[in-house]
Amino acid sequence: MDFAESELHRDIRASVRAIAEKYGHAYYQRTAAEGSRSEELWNEVAEAGFVGVNLPEEYGGGGLGISELAIVGEELAAHGCPLLLLVVSPAICGTVISAYGTSEQKQRWLPDLCSGSAKMAFAITEPEAGSNSHQLATRASREGEEWVLNGTKHYISGVDESRDILVVARTGRTDSGRGRLSLFVVPTDAAGLSMHPIPMQVNAPEKQFTLTFEDVRLPADRLLGEEGEGLRQIFVGLNPERIMTAAHACGLARYALDKAARYAQERVVWGVPIGAHQGVAHPLAEASIHRDLAWLMTQRAAWLVDAGMDPRESGVAANSAKFAAADAAGEALDRAIQVHGGHGLSTEFGLADLWGFVRLHKTAPVSREMVLNHIAQQVLHLPRSY
Repeated sequence: MDFAESELHRDIRASVRAIAEKYGHAYYQRTAAEGSRSEELWNEVAEAGFVGVNLPEEYGGGGLGISELAIVGEELAAHGCPLLLLVVSPAICGTVISAYGTSEQKQRWLPDLCSGSAKMAFAITEPEAGSNSHQLATRASREGEEWVLNGTKHYISGVDESRDILVVARTGRTDSGRGRLSLFVVPTDAAGLSMHPIPMQVNAPEKQFTLTFEDVRLPADRLLGEEGEGLRQIFVGLNPERIMTAAHACGLARYALDKAARYAQERVVWGVPIGAHQGVAHPLAEASIHRDLAWLMTQRAAWLVDAGMDPRESGVAANSAKFAAADAAGEALDRAIQVHGGHGLSTEFGLADLWGFVRLHKTAPVSREMVLNHIAQQVLHLPRSY
C-alpha cells in the first residue's frame, strides 16, 4: 500500500495552488460581500482543464477520477477560496450524466461541463421531505411526448450561475407508497420555473434558492436514465458529492491551521512567540491530527469510487470522510480564531467570515445524524431507527 502522492497528483496540486495563490481569500471575501460571482477564478481553473478533470476524455474531460477533482477542490479551499459548484456541476451532475446519459445526452451536456463554460445545478432537497427522498413531492407527469413538472425545491445552490438543473422528481409510487423517482435536466430559463434567493448567513459567492416548478414542460429526451430508477442512479453522484465536501473541509482546515501556525510564530508576548506555549500549540496540533485523519479517509473514499467498488462500501467511506472532515474543519477554524484573539474576529485576518460556510459542512449535503444512522446500519448492522 503506497501512501505517497503520485507525480501526477503532485503536478495537479502545484498547478491549482499557483492559480489559487493569485486570488486568495481576499478575492473570495470580496466577491461574497459584493454579491458577485467567482467567475474569474472558475474560468482560470476551467481553462487549465481542472473543472472537468474527472469527466471522460472523449467529451473534453481529463479522463481521471474523483481523486483528482478532490485535489482541485482541496487546494482551492486551502487557499481560502472554495468553489462550491465544483461539488455540484462536475462531481454530481457530470458523474451521473456520464453514467446514465444516452450518447446524444452526453454529447449535449458533457462538453460544456468539461470545459467549465456551462454549470449545472442539482435539485433534490424539498421543504417537507427532509432526508426522506422517497417522499419527494415534486412530480413529473407524462403528457404525450412531454414531461410536465410541478413542485418546489429548497436550498438549491448556484442556480443563477447555471445553464441547467439536474432535478429529482417523483414519477409514480410503489405499492408501499414510496415514490418512484426519475431524473430530469431542466434549463434554468424554462417557462414556468421561478427562482427565489434565500437570505443566508453563509458568507459565500454562491447563492441559495427556492425553486418553483409550475407546469414546466420538457421534451421526452430531458429524462436522464431510466424512468423510476432515479434514486438508485443519483447515488452514483452522491458519493462523489460527499467526497468533494470532505475535500473542501480538509482544505479549509489546512487554511485555518496554516494561518494559526504562522500567527503563533510571529506573535510575541513576554519575549517569546505564543506558539511556544503548550496551551496554544497543543490545540493546534490536535486539530492538525484530526485534519490528517479526515484527509486519509477522504483519499480512501475517492479511491474506492475510482476503483469501481461496490457503492455501499464507497458510500460508507464517503459519508465517514464527510463526517470527519466537517468536524476537523470546525475544530481547526475555531482554534485558529482563538489563537488570533480579537484579530480572529476581524475581517482583515480572514477567519471569522468562513464560520458559516465551515459550519454548513456538518449539515449539508447530508446531516451528521443521517451519517451516523448510515454507519450504524451498514457497518454495525444495528436495527433501522427511522
